[in-house]
Amino acid sequence: MSTSTTNSPPNTPTTQAKAGSARVTQGVTAHSVDLACGHFAYLEQGNPGAPLVVLAHGFPDHAKTFLPVMARLSAAGYRCVAPYLRGYAPSTLAGPFDRQRVGDDLADLAECLSPDTPVVLVGHDWGAAATYTAVSRWPQRFRKAVTLAVPHVAAFERNLRRSRSQQQRSAYMAFLMLPLLPERLVPSQDFWAVDKLWQRWSPTYTATPDYMRELKSCLRASMPGPLGYYRALRPSRTRLRQALLDARVPIYVPLLHLHGADDGCISYAMSEGQERYFKAEFHSEPLPGLGHFLHLEDPQRVAQAILDFIGAPEQP
Repeated sequence: MSTSTTNSPPNTPTTQAKAGSARVTQGVTAHSVDLACGHFAYLEQGNPGAPLVVLAHGFPDHAKTFLPVMARLSAAGYRCVAPYLRGYAPSTLAGPFDRQRVGDDLADLAECLSPDTPVVLVGHDWGAAATYTAVSRWPQRFRKAVTLAVPHVAAFERNLRRSRSQQQRSAYMAFLMLPLLPERLVPSQDFWAVDKLWQRWSPTYTATPDYMRELKSCLRASMPGPLGYYRALRPSRTRLRQALLDARVPIYVPLLHLHGADDGCISYAMSEGQERYFKAEFHSEPLPGLGHFLHLEDPQRVAQAILDFIGAPEQP
């Protein structure tokens, strides 16, 4: 592995950014940056001067989940950045973990790394949930957005009340909201519970042993941070305020929603009626034969769908 150092990204008054060191592996560089909201590590690939795509992971996962898609987007001319979200080492492990905070993290990172040009935001799972919030609150910072595996949150919550099968699929969320017990059980037996979630959510896909080893190492260093996202779902004033915003504030950023038709975590049926929450261009597409981790199962297909939507990069 070779090493290199990058200059600090452009500062802005809102981000107060300071870059850390960079490591290079197979065209992918690992960076860190200090924003006003915390310290964030991220992986980067592509020409530093090219238009930026930010890719946000979910649970139980980490930034490397997007490497196959990043390789294809960067080959098409984009600069790709995949941060470790708040609560995932080596980024800050401090909360809060509500979607407004995480969405603001993504908006702040976008402003820091591309202060003059709106970026493309891609999110999977919790990264997708935060994407809806980010583009709703900060539309001026995003040119287009793509969400994977999670429909608009207001549509999901409305449809969830009518779907017994989805309530059963989502029962794990209630468990992860509990105090103390998940911290002990989730990491036990080498994260056996995480293995089961991956098997259930993407039934025809098996991640490589090396990938799962790195993922579990990240989770082990991060606990209980990843659980904070679920605990932020407990009833509270913040939770109620976010639910009202989800239902009442439309999204004016063009957005593409891709969803594996065989997703064992969230059924595509949970996206019914979500078009009402969008005022700009919006498309929603189920992808047959793919599950929850669709971007790993068929990165070529997912990357091509993203490129078809966001178009060729406009070079500065």
